[in-house]
Amino acid sequence: MSSDSRTHLLEGLNPNQAAAAQHVTGPALVLAGAGAGKTKTLIYRIALLIAEHGVHPNEILAVTFTNKAAAEMRERASHLVTGASDLWMSTFHSAGVRILRAYGERIGLQKGFLIYDDDDQLDLLKEIMQNLPGLPQDANPRYLRAAIDRAKSNLWGPEEVNTQGEARIAGLPKASVVEGYRRYQARLRSANAIDFSDLLSETVRLFREDPEALERIQRRTRFIQIDEYQDTNTAQYEFAKLLASSEKNIVCIGDPDQSIYRFRGADIRNILDFQKDYQGAQIYKLEHNYRSSAKVLRAANLLIEHNTERLEKILRPVKAEGEDVAFYRAFDHRGEADYIAQSITAAHHKGRKLEQIAILYRTNAQSRVLEEVLRRNNIAAKIIGGVGFYDRREIKDMLAYVRLALNPRDEVALKRIVGRPRRGIGDSALQKLSEWAKANKQPLLTAFAQSESILERGAAKAREFYDLIANYAEACELYDPQHVVKLILDSSGYIAMLQAEGTEGKQRLENLDELLVALTEWSKENEGAGILDFLDEASLLSSVDDARTKRENGGVPEEAVVLMTLHNAKGLEFPEVYVVGVEEGLLPSRNSLAEQGGLEEERRLFYVGITRAMEKLTLTAAENRMEYGKTRSSEDSRFLSELGDSYTQVNAYGEALTKSSRGTHRDYRPTAPAPVPNQNSNQKEKIPLESEFKGGEKVSHPKFGAGTVLAVSGFADKQQLIVAFDSVGNRTLLTKFANLTRL
Repeated sequence: MSSDSRTHLLEGLNPNQAAAAQHVTGPALVLAGAGAGKTKTLIYRIALLIAEHGVHPNEILAVTFTNKAAAEMRERASHLVTGASDLWMSTFHSAGVRILRAYGERIGLQKGFLIYDDDDQLDLLKEIMQNLPGLPQDANPRYLRAAIDRAKSNLWGPEEVNTQGEARIAGLPKASVVEGYRRYQARLRSANAIDFSDLLSETVRLFREDPEALERIQRRTRFIQIDEYQDTNTAQYEFAKLLASSEKNIVCIGDPDQSIYRFRGADIRNILDFQKDYQGAQIYKLEHNYRSSAKVLRAANLLIEHNTERLEKILRPVKAEGEDVAFYRAFDHRGEADYIAQSITAAHHKGRKLEQIAILYRTNAQSRVLEEVLRRNNIAAKIIGGVGFYDRREIKDMLAYVRLALNPRDEVALKRIVGRPRRGIGDSALQKLSEWAKANKQPLLTAFAQSESILERGAAKAREFYDLIANYAEACELYDPQHVVKLILDSSGYIAMLQAEGTEGKQRLENLDELLVALTEWSKENEGAGILDFLDEASLLSSVDDARTKRENGGVPEEAVVLMTLHNAKGLEFPEVYVVGVEEGLLPSRNSLAEQGGLEEERRLFYVGITRAMEKLTLTAAENRMEYGKTRSSEDSRFLSELGDSYTQVNAYGEALTKSSRGTHRDYRPTAPAPVPNQNSNQKEKIPLESEFKGGEKVSHPKFGAGTVLAVSGFADKQQLIVAFDSVGNRTLLTKFANLTRL
């Protein structure tokens, strides 16, 4: 390779990137900060290995976590050097498939073995669990699958699981998990099948048990690159270590400050202990950040330096200072959402595209009020990595209980919830009840009431279900909506079902808590309305509207603000970012504080959120939030104090507060902002709730038109206005719902 060609390949790389890209042999760890160009560095290293050092593309293995990332790396490498199409770029699991197809017979797998998907696994586990000792009758096969997947990611067989200290695993008795695991593996073997987790655990077993096979694969993978090394679990770590054990030409790239997937089995010690595992390893630091403004990076650096489990590095800005990081403290969670909607309206009016804006939160439950407020203000929004609040399984389940109580003919609702939780009403019994209902032209629920004359076995269980729904029907007539749903949660067994689901169940319980909050708020704002009215409104907030909009647009998603959890935001970037709920109990989460290393991972999660922002970052918190239908006071997150003076506290207008009032200022909730305007519109200034109206002020109402304020009484949520409208005369309005603009 000529020096000119080599110079060409290094063009555009900063000195640190160039140093890492020119690493040839031996182990190396590339510490790549957020927005530091790690993918570019990896690709240029591959190009230099091929073009300058004569490494054949067939000798290079590059492993990443997604097929999309692997395909992108291959495509970008092909633009730099010939032969890139021969590179082995894949995910860990894709690499496992390829290896086991070639050498699996050496560890007992037969040719043409099957790979069971999620549904195949669950079907098999359902059979196994029918005769598994120690399990409750209604045990969920998903729990057993989660326990087995966890074991395989840690390279534990049934015996190793048995040595674990906890008495219950994934909500199931340990003895049942161990026996179920044994039977499951035996059934897989008899079917000549493996599951997704086996793709790595079985490959590691091959490496350990067959040195000759390992040596053959090592000759094909002389140069190894592992991306996102901080996210590796035990099985992935062992896979890489065994594969590199011969020549040790392994380059791992990652950032311990962005290790946020412990709940998936990721072990931060894998990257922190790299130099112990690979003696003499070179360390390269990519610290120049090309994504975010200097002020955003200052906040990120100040925050993450409080962690002890990290490898020292600092994000160095390439961009200019940029806008101040803003912090807004609202009166309550709805005021927080109103402020964000108002800010987005203003930004869009100035030319910011909606898809350039992201709202990030710690828990899925937080999206509910954001979705509602954005929709109310005609701001299009889409949820990434999740579904809309009212489309979530547990929310649809709970509302299905209500639907059936209100309408005994709702067969869809009945079939949805008759087994959630399981009640000993099996498919056979349900089939017989359905046949009776059709033959007698009666609702299916009526068949449950007549079950003693229809079923030979299980009649009592069916009658219990009918009585339960009858009680809920009576409650719908007597109680407020939130009390109806609280009764269902307390008496249906649904909460206990979710409590047994572990981490996923906790998230679903949080969403149900948020449903109670939504019902409580809705009841206050719609005095005298019943739960059927709420169902009507909830249906309008479902994904049906989004689906219709996409159809009308020819399948092209509309311009929309992006909503997602902090976990789902990793790897993404947006010009404008809001991180909401920066409060104790939310960020850091209450659950994390009881776990070893939990607080540091929460800090890393906040760090990830901060570093998604390219130009503008806004942090928000609420003084009051509702839990289980009751308002509680909230404290600002401890992380805010760790940011020092890197942020500016603002009021409802977005104006900076003075230093004397900072930290003590209390903003009341602003009125709902106007719909997102066209960029060429001349929208009038919006009046926040904290403003003091004055007699004689000229205002305009969307329905009544122009008018004059005659009097103001009360304050905060109770503030009222008497307005003389030109069209309809005097009207008394609650300020928070008045939706007035100043003329």
